[in-house]
Amino acid sequence: MYYADQYGALGDGITDDSAAIQKAIDTCFENGGGRVILSGGRTYRAGTLVLRSFIDFHLEPGAVLKGSDSLADYQNIYETQAAGKRSVPSFVNSEYNGKPHQVFLYARDAEFLTISGQGKIDGNESIFYGEDSGYHIEGSYYPRVPLILLEHSKHLTITGITLENCAFWTLHMVGCEDVRVDGIRILNNLRMANSDGIDPDHCKDVRISNCHIECGDDCIVLKNTGAFREYGPTQNIVISNCTLVSTSAAIKFGTEGEDDFRNILVQNCTIRNSNRGISLQIRDSGNVENVVFSGLTIETRRFSSEWWGRAEPICITVHDRKEGVKAGHIKNVTFQNITCFGENGVFLYAKEKDHINDIRFTNCRISLKRSSKWPLGEFDIRPCEKEEGILKIKGYGLYADNVDGLHLEGVRVYCEDSYKEYYGGEVLEVK
Repeated sequence: MYYADQYGALGDGITDDSAAIQKAIDTCFENGGGRVILSGGRTYRAGTLVLRSFIDFHLEPGAVLKGSDSLADYQNIYETQAAGKRSVPSFVNSEYNGKPHQVFLYARDAEFLTISGQGKIDGNESIFYGEDSGYHIEGSYYPRVPLILLEHSKHLTITGITLENCAFWTLHMVGCEDVRVDGIRILNNLRMANSDGIDPDHCKDVRISNCHIECGDDCIVLKNTGAFREYGPTQNIVISNCTLVSTSAAIKFGTEGEDDFRNILVQNCTIRNSNRGISLQIRDSGNVENVVFSGLTIETRRFSSEWWGRAEPICITVHDRKEGVKAGHIKNVTFQNITCFGENGVFLYAKEKDHINDIRFTNCRISLKRSSKWPLGEFDIRPCEKEEGILKIKGYGLYADNVDGLHLEGVRVYCEDSYKEYYGGEVLEVK
């Protein structure tokens, strides 16, 4: 056991304990591995910490690791340009290559690394606040500091821990293999832009189970960012038994999709009070193939106009992000035993033919009910070449445009009285 306190950490919530915690980590690693412990009932303040192989970084119940108030305490791990203020708001477009300017917890080329315990890791989000509309907080600059970034590592375990108050991607895993994320909580501000929950990026053999996630952006989002194409596709992913709340999408593929997504199973999850349930957003050259969504309950409602989405429980969109960037395709995707309840129907849209193929819905129930103050009768195709990206279409139970091979079996649509004036019909397919 390597207690950070034994290496000089005070845990008083004021003192910078970075050096002491890092010393405990490094000593543990140099001695062949073990458990590095932050003691319960204490709050440790730190900037960047580098985790190592064969270490269980463990926070006891009541222990808090909170990010520093000073941006100077977060290291620039990559040789990137300094982060800067966005030229456009975050809800207009998204062109992040995956490499942040600074990080909080980082590991690279690690193996058999564990982050565990009943304590909390706090990203100290308020120091990153920019413009606040009341419904949506822009960051003061971009890209901001991810809470945990694990790169090119394998045999990873993240379990039990609570991750909270992150102002950017919370758990970003890039180029990692054999990952188990089990029983964690992510509790982010529902108004904070870009505060994704879990981002497997160019990862393989990942299991995400038994988690509760609340995010002001996407809860679980599979990525293939441009800066890390060397690590190959995101594949062999299982997401199960999670409860999710999001002001963007609870589960998303993309929008950063420079490589393929394949062999993915999402099962037995509950999505509630979310701006969008499932979103497959292909804007880059990567493809989506061989995906099953099964046993899901999805409850959606509209949030403000800044967040992508118009309460679509299931949304599949394919089109070019911008001129010169050709989007890939989506094929062989199954939705089975799904219950949807909210302010919009299923939306399938490709700008051109032969980009969405072989989509199956089996035993799915879609109930439409008005439950927010925001305008209805719209679908959202952002990010896109045109800044607005909003299609004025009535709320069909299922709307499909340029979809080849759409199979429906046991699909039922219900429209409550509160929704009748926005209702277009059960199923509309536009070839």
